[in-house]
Amino acid sequence: MTRRAAPEPPEPLPAPTVDSHTHLDACGCETAADVTAAMDRAAAVNVTRAVTVADDLPSARWAVRAAYWDARVAAAVALHPTRTAAVTDEEFAEIERLAADPRVVAVGETGLDYYWDYSPPEAQQASFRWHIDLAKRLGKPLMIHDREAHDDVLRILREEGPPDTVVFHCFSGDAAMARECTDAGYVLSFAGPVTFKNSHALREAAALVPADQILVETDAPFLTPHPHRGRANEPYCLPWTVRGLAALRGVSDERLAAEAERNAERVFRLGELPSVPSPDTLSAANARSA
Repeated sequence: MTRRAAPEPPEPLPAPTVDSHTHLDACGCETAADVTAAMDRAAAVNVTRAVTVADDLPSARWAVRAAYWDARVAAAVALHPTRTAAVTDEEFAEIERLAADPRVVAVGETGLDYYWDYSPPEAQQASFRWHIDLAKRLGKPLMIHDREAHDDVLRILREEGPPDTVVFHCFSGDAAMARECTDAGYVLSFAGPVTFKNSHALREAAALVPADQILVETDAPFLTPHPHRGRANEPYCLPWTVRGLAALRGVSDERLAAEAERNAERVFRLGELPSVPSPDTLSAANARSA
């Protein structure tokens, strides 16, 4: 089915926040100008920074470049579980080199996906274990993709021993899983599905996560929040998720946005990122060289 056009921007949030998981390349960004334009659209609604996440090796190379094109962007790199059917030692080595870059803030997304039949479970689990070890060796957060694989994801984390920081991207479990994860110190990130009225178990889970263990994300261009489900997603769409999650948790939009921003700052150490030229500086330099 063809994805419908992107919605008009929402009202700006009353406080800045961070899109903790997006795919700017899959949103159609190719060049530095594309990334700057997407982040300008996000900034206009007070989504001031974003983590752009890779799912394969070409995407990982692009994400690292994008993190140097715009100071508002950081990267996460890994091999998505559905991309693990046949991975060479050379590909793992390049992921490790890219993940060590100082503007890469997490190893991800990695994990298990039993919904799609693209990679056998054995290959996914071996790759997941390798990424867990990589995150521990680099001292960076582990960003987990978990689709219909809750038990095995939690089991492997226990068996391997988790890194200091674990983020469940687009958390999809129920209240019992949320309690298990938060008791273990894991951080849960919520995307558009938490705004869907039929996501009863997920909404129950989101209501009980401690304020210092919650993040917000778009997972753009996927999972556009209500009331625009099925349309194209982008970081500027995050306010709908923030507002839906805030209402669910009985707090103000401002408080939820600020909590998510503080948590993203801490989890991804955004304040420690090496500086890059600002978009205005880059635009001026491009104009001079034209």
